[in-house]
Amino acid sequence: MLHSVHDLRDYSIAATDGNIGKVTDLLFDDNEWVVRYFVVETDSWLSSRKVLISPIGIQKVNWLEKVFHVLCTRDQVKNSPRVDTDKTVSRQQEIDQLDYHSYPYYWGNTGFWGDGMYPHLLNSGFGQPEQTPKEADDIAIVHEAAIIKRHKNDDPNLRSSQAIIGYHIHASDGDIGHVSGIIIEDQSMSVRYLIIDTTNWFGGHKVLISPEWIKEMKWLDKSVTINLTRDKIKKAPHYNPNQELSRNHELAVYKHYGFENYWDVY
Repeated sequence: MLHSVHDLRDYSIAATDGNIGKVTDLLFDDNEWVVRYFVVETDSWLSSRKVLISPIGIQKVNWLEKVFHVLCTRDQVKNSPRVDTDKTVSRQQEIDQLDYHSYPYYWGNTGFWGDGMYPHLLNSGFGQPEQTPKEADDIAIVHEAAIIKRHKNDDPNLRSSQAIIGYHIHASDGDIGHVSGIIIEDQSMSVRYLIIDTTNWFGGHKVLISPEWIKEMKWLDKSVTINLTRDKIKKAPHYNPNQELSRNHELAVYKHYGFENYWDVY
């Protein structure tokens, strides 16, 4: 299913032994356009400290009650490596976080999440051949050491979903609007659309743009350049944030822009 990031804020994160806190932001990878972490503000039990929770640890989601259930305890969260969520998260900090929770690394392969599309598969052992415990440990140690050495200085390209709101949108022939929201797919945690508000240009309607159509992101200038004309964007199907985004609407968007839809590609 598709969900607006705005709607996911204030969702609760529940450990196996109680509530952890509420989602205040999501950090996404601007290379793959995939949400890598929930920024969670803990309740008073942890002095309202902010912690990072990876989608890898999500066990189930109660959409009705707006709760993400994760496979960890409150003590595990309490003792997790501290990260200043108001600053850029480094690759080494990611390694510390993932190692602490015994999660595999998601980078270094071709899929959204390692070799796969879905974060929970990294935490399931799915598709792994049978090995003795010692063989598995030896292989894991060698593999993780190689990955750490190769990627410890990488830029994870993590961006705040809140910070991108308000970024100016430049079409191929001029300005067209600004980013007013993000829509993600809940299974893969991929960013499927930016919501573009054209209020100041075309009388106040919103349209959807896929990150795949972005030509350039200028984070310092707070701008997004898209390889589409203003007229093409102007005539795109209108998006109503108060209605559930249907597959028919998505089909209409892709047909209008003349691109192959993502569900047939993947």
